[in-house]
Amino acid sequence: MENFKSIKIEDSLKNSLLKMNFTKPTPIQGMAIPLALEGKDILGTAQTGTGKTLAFSIPLINKLILDKNAFALVMCPTRELATQVMEAIKSIISDKINIKTALLIGGESMQKQLRQLGNRSRIIVGTPGRINDHLKRKSLNLSATKYLVLDETDRMLDMGFTPQIEMVLKFVPKNHQTLLFSATLPQNILRISERYLRNPERVSTGLTSIPIAKIKQETLQVFKENKYDELIDQFLSRKGSILVFVKTKRSADKMVKRLKEESHSADAIHGDLRQSKRDRVINSFRKGLKRILIATDVAARGLDIPLIQHVINYDLPQVPEDYIHRIGRTARAGSDGSALTFLTPDDRSMWNSINKLINPNFKLVPNGLRKNLKTKRRDKGPYNKKRKFREEKKLNFKDKRKSFGKKRLDRSSREGEKKDFGFKRKKKFFKKKDAKPFGFTNNPKYFGKKPSENLSKDAESKKFSFKRKKKFKSRSGRPKKFTFKKHSKKRR
Repeated sequence: MENFKSIKIEDSLKNSLLKMNFTKPTPIQGMAIPLALEGKDILGTAQTGTGKTLAFSIPLINKLILDKNAFALVMCPTRELATQVMEAIKSIISDKINIKTALLIGGESMQKQLRQLGNRSRIIVGTPGRINDHLKRKSLNLSATKYLVLDETDRMLDMGFTPQIEMVLKFVPKNHQTLLFSATLPQNILRISERYLRNPERVSTGLTSIPIAKIKQETLQVFKENKYDELIDQFLSRKGSILVFVKTKRSADKMVKRLKEESHSADAIHGDLRQSKRDRVINSFRKGLKRILIATDVAARGLDIPLIQHVINYDLPQVPEDYIHRIGRTARAGSDGSALTFLTPDDRSMWNSINKLINPNFKLVPNGLRKNLKTKRRDKGPYNKKRKFREEKKLNFKDKRKSFGKKRLDRSSREGEKKDFGFKRKKKFFKKKDAKPFGFTNNPKYFGKKPSENLSKDAESKKFSFKRKKKFKSRSGRPKKFTFKKHSKKRR
């Protein structure tokens, strides 16, 4: 397929493509569109920024023009990607085509979405979570769905959307066409394709694990405490818009606050922002109102901003595959771009994993050689107070362990002796008649005194003296504390 004029689609759709200046298809579009128009299921893989959205949007719209009762469902992993897909579809739909759409994503008004669904929207684009919410409310009916698209499927599975996807597929009729697109092709995607795709056509352009050749990749080795200063230096030395990737939402907010205090034009995007706020941030960055965008991996996939000239990996990603998607935000649609990665001593293992993914011939340094390099560097390196403290702590801990082990051995041997002969050496105390009561006294009359024969009786009497309280048997024996005077009444 050399151009869009040669493909067999409706004239209204061809005219809208010409208005959008879409003349020459990308490799993925040239391979996928003819197969999709024939009604075949597709398992497509391609690098980011190669035009996958149009590859499934053009056949989708063409199918709905031909079949007035058919519906189409497109599922995306993130709100940003779903919004972009909807914008791309709306840009192709002209007034003559007149197909209504509904965007079902989290963070937006449910009432607005219910109104869109009430207008008989035939193209539904959304995230798995919100689509499931509408299915539970019974506000969404998928019984007439003839066209299903799973975009960035690997990302959806990584984010834990597998149960939601399977739940949605229960509501979709069996007689439908499925297009599954992904940037990478791990085993879990192959399993899903076997379950839900019927004899799919395999479509791929280039090696999915190798970044686009036009991206200039660089690394900068820094210490953790110097990273921010180095980042500022990069901002000053580079021209154009910059996308910076960090690990957490909190670090993104903290960095933006600090940059704004230092008069830098920056904003943040992450999962905690409301959809309206996300849209404002992306639009301001897209229009060039903000030069620096600090993002978590939420923005790593599907974010199509042609202005991005530089990507800086301030923190390495948690998954090696995300590195490819991160740097794929630059060099979009044939333009050039650069990607810089900050590497600290703690990032060694993750960087090796990334290199192994990018370059299959990459070889790790042997363990023995690495250890020698470490020791040499440590010997030649400057005095490090923290490292010395750690080493001393380790030595002290080892000495304590040794001494503790010796004490345990001595103690166990002593306990063994006691246990062996303990039953013979039990002390039994017998009362002897002539035994002196033991204890301490400072009474000089006590010394030299003969023990009394009735000692035991005396001891008993003393011991149980509380029982010998005086009890008065009759009232006559009780001492009188009060006396009463008798008064006799005188007779008149």
